[in-house]
Amino acid sequence: MKPRHILSVDQGTTGTTVLVFDHAGQVRGRAYSEFTQHYPRPGWVEHDAEEILLVSLKAMADALRDAAVRPDDLAAIGITNQRETVVVWERASGKPVGRAIVWQDRRTARYCDELRAAGLEDMIRAKTGLVIDPYFSATKLKWLLDNTPGLRERAARGEVCFGTIDAWLLFRLTGGKAHVTDYSNASRTLLYDIRALAWDRELLRLFDVPAAMLPEVRPSSAIYGETDPQLFFGTRPIPLAGIAGDQQAALFGQACHGPGMAKNTYGTGSFVLMNTGTEAVASNEKLLTTIAWGLGEEPVQYALEGAIFVTGAAVQWLRDGLGIIAHAAETGELAGSVAHNEGVYFVPALTGLGAPHWDPYARGLLIGLTRGTGKGHIARAALESMAYQTRDVIEAMQRDSGITLAELRCDGGASVNPVLMQFQADILGSSVVVPSIVETTALGAAYLAGLAVGFWEGTAEIADKWALDNRYRAHMDAPERERLFRRWQKAVELAKGWALDDD
Repeated sequence: MKPRHILSVDQGTTGTTVLVFDHAGQVRGRAYSEFTQHYPRPGWVEHDAEEILLVSLKAMADALRDAAVRPDDLAAIGITNQRETVVVWERASGKPVGRAIVWQDRRTARYCDELRAAGLEDMIRAKTGLVIDPYFSATKLKWLLDNTPGLRERAARGEVCFGTIDAWLLFRLTGGKAHVTDYSNASRTLLYDIRALAWDRELLRLFDVPAAMLPEVRPSSAIYGETDPQLFFGTRPIPLAGIAGDQQAALFGQACHGPGMAKNTYGTGSFVLMNTGTEAVASNEKLLTTIAWGLGEEPVQYALEGAIFVTGAAVQWLRDGLGIIAHAAETGELAGSVAHNEGVYFVPALTGLGAPHWDPYARGLLIGLTRGTGKGHIARAALESMAYQTRDVIEAMQRDSGITLAELRCDGGASVNPVLMQFQADILGSSVVVPSIVETTALGAAYLAGLAVGFWEGTAEIADKWALDNRYRAHMDAPERERLFRRWQKAVELAKGWALDDD
């Protein structure tokens, strides 16, 4: 019998979600499992890559059980992942060399300052489409090679592998047979020339990274290998056939296949991406030019991206750090309990500010507090900060592209929060649309995997499956919209550079 399902692994910053999709693009089974966040020093964020693998395997088994689907009924497995996070592991044993350094980690901020001071920003930006920031993989990888005795020498001998989380999972799921990443993830490393589609020798020399440790780079929709029967259950090997970084996967899953189409994903951070087609548009607004995806032998597609570091993570902080809420879902109810923010603003620069500010020394700011301020105001300020940051990026994107967005397609966990989505439409002054399936990151990876094995015929078939759930239209009058946004911008300026005096 022909396999009738695709399994998609969405390996995120705080947990792994696994979904099972049928041919109609509908969810038939799901599972989620969190893993440990390690904060060894202020500004440092680490993960245990082995724990991520185990959590992901458990979630895969749980999702299949939830769907009542046997492994042999899977046509392919797709992987989408937190990007920029650096994993180094032994090629022979498959064991990680120390903890993974997460994309949120800021330990290399001073080194990034030195690179900018040396006048290297323009060269790096021309090749990679990225800014110099601790966010990206190269400075983290250099830090590991510099601070782990003997590691660079082992890397030069080909004994250790580097990869982002997708490459790590693929290596282990294939029993060490495939050391591969895709165009979209390679484009986030600060080591890859996004126009030449090759690891760049000049950048490898600059960051002192041995080429022998790098993965092969292939299209986002391709068959990379098969599951190792000893690791993954079932009577036959299953093709691992689609890989994309989480935000590119969400753009694909939102059917933003044509130039000018844009989406925002609300996850740990938020990421606004606009498809620019086969042209890599250089940004004058500190946005990122990135590879969206590559489908087989077709020309690579590019995107403009605004990366917002902390959105959903702010809600997690309200829960775990302050204890204001017990569950993330309470935020909407709390925020809805007050009619207005009453002048309270929260700048969630808990790991610095991303686009369009790019300030690793910014820190979180909660301002406008009075004796009348309650939990509802703080919750509302946290939700509103997601919308304000999104407008920051959208405005920069419109200046870069010359395109005024008619609508913004939104997805991710917070997109089901009507208070946030209505405020997002109000502060943008344009429509916000939410699809019936908000797990578009996992859906995009499933589509990429399915295309590679012929499960779906092409992007036109996929676009036909996109379905609207909610449309939010702006109701706020323009003067009030601009007044609120001006106050937000003032708060952001106050948060900038706060950690510069820290030793």
